[in-house]
Amino acid sequence: MKAVQVTGYGEKLSMVEVPAPEVTGPHDVIVRIGGAGVCRTDIHILEGQWAQKSGVTLPYTIGHENAGWVHAAGSAVTNVAEGDKVIVHPLITCGLCPACRAGDDVHCGQSLFPGIDTAGGYAEYLKTSARSVVRIDDSLEPSDVAALADAGLTAYHAAAKAARTLRPGHRCVVIGAGGLGHIGIQVLKAITAAELVVVDRNPDAVKLAMDIGADHGIIAEGGQVEEVLELTGGHGAEAVIDFVGEGGATADGTAMLRRAGDYHVVGYGENIDVPTIDVISAEINFIGNLVGSYTDLCELMTLAAQGLVRLHTTKFPLADFQDALDDLEAGRIRGRAILTP
Repeated sequence: MKAVQVTGYGEKLSMVEVPAPEVTGPHDVIVRIGGAGVCRTDIHILEGQWAQKSGVTLPYTIGHENAGWVHAAGSAVTNVAEGDKVIVHPLITCGLCPACRAGDDVHCGQSLFPGIDTAGGYAEYLKTSARSVVRIDDSLEPSDVAALADAGLTAYHAAAKAARTLRPGHRCVVIGAGGLGHIGIQVLKAITAAELVVVDRNPDAVKLAMDIGADHGIIAEGGQVEEVLELTGGHGAEAVIDFVGEGGATADGTAMLRRAGDYHVVGYGENIDVPTIDVISAEINFIGNLVGSYTDLCELMTLAAQGLVRLHTTKFPLADFQDALDDLEAGRIRGRAILTP
């Protein structure tokens, strides 16, 4: 089969011919890929940022946002059948450790992460497990929802955490309305009554945010903190969800937060520099967010089937993987880029 692989850090990806994966265990599921999301993490992988953490042996197939059709399944698989449309949770988990048994499978101690530390979905077929596949509604197409497997799941996880404490009349600031942020905005609109304030440097991203449900859009041109404070009567927002995490976003985000507010970190790239006296005197909370659980993905697929969450995508044939990466890195992608084998 055709697959796009990392052959060296600091080098471009290569398309190669590799053997197609086969069922070798009773819980294995082989997915014929219908769409693979192109994520900024893929660029970070090529830069070598994940080399030490993942410990993966090169070459290997990249791609961790995947959806498609069940091609084959092991003898013990009962939740899906050949031909079913599925989206693939980004982790392969054990189901037996304390985290898995608590439904917190994203912290499984034995997990594998296709596209990060084992073969991923920039290919025609992907090997995963029964615990990782979620059937999707017949109204949905794999290439339309593939990036919900990670970008959407991460955004949902953060938005759902914030929603636990957001009440009618509260304000939530969303920093960044790009690939993750535009999903998070829709999730928040679907599951909370909070007033949504979106901040982004890109006017087109702010316009998109307003089109999909944001109550206020602010273009980050230097006065964004003051604008948020003015909107909130000088108090700040009850919650800030930062999908950027670099370029000064963390300083802005903490300054936009009210006393006892929650700052949800999703994007990464810089340090949070806050005097500890400010943390305790205002009782503000810093909350990390990784990818969501299998249950989170099921809930997100329900919202997608109801038409409450839609991905804005640009699709590329698998052979045009380099164009997709170049467009993402240059900021030419609104929403998510999807490779379609």
